[in-house]
Amino acid sequence: MRVVLAEDLFLLRDGLVRLLEAYDFEIVAAVDTGPDLLQALVEKRPDVAVVDVRLPPTFTDEGLQAALEARRQIPGLPVLVLSQYVEQLYAKELLADGTGGIGYLLKDRVFDPDEFVDAVRRVAAGGTAMDPDVIARLFASTASSAADPLARLTAREREVLGIMAEGRSNAAIAERLVITERAVIKHTSNIFAKLDLPVSDDDNRRVLAVLAYMK
Repeated sequence: MRVVLAEDLFLLRDGLVRLLEAYDFEIVAAVDTGPDLLQALVEKRPDVAVVDVRLPPTFTDEGLQAALEARRQIPGLPVLVLSQYVEQLYAKELLADGTGGIGYLLKDRVFDPDEFVDAVRRVAAGGTAMDPDVIARLFASTASSAADPLARLTAREREVLGIMAEGRSNAAIAERLVITERAVIKHTSNIFAKLDLPVSDDDNRRVLAVLAYMK
């Protein structure tokens, strides 16, 4: 699996390169600026991009903007964002077109190599890997309106939706909440009905649909 990595801190960039290579990923480019990232993504066309939001020269949003521009040129390009903070605007921009794998993880949570690698693989496969804090912020901003359909969900349905948005399967949701898979399926059906979204057996498509609805 071919990866383009963008991270301005040398030690972290080198560590991520070594980690991914240990799991048989091919790092086709490891860059540290926004312009270099855009060039690498367009030229290399990787299976997935792992991108820091803030890159030189201004350390604002160069990484994200380069990834978004690359997705405009390469529709559906899978992008996994790493950020120090929860940036609601950035997360919503990534979810805006609802196509291709998308991930948003906080750097402080990337402690488990297996979990991180699993997130990279899920995004590369067209799925989703969202940090729980990002999801919570999106829920809070979206549900602030009393007329919003998210207000129709029960507390348990919100729990299911939150874990589903992380990219987890029905079995993983059932295990986390200590309920049966049949109960998860029932909650999922209720969620899609209340949000006026089509029910799908494809986990990736349903998660992307929910996240797109939340933008």
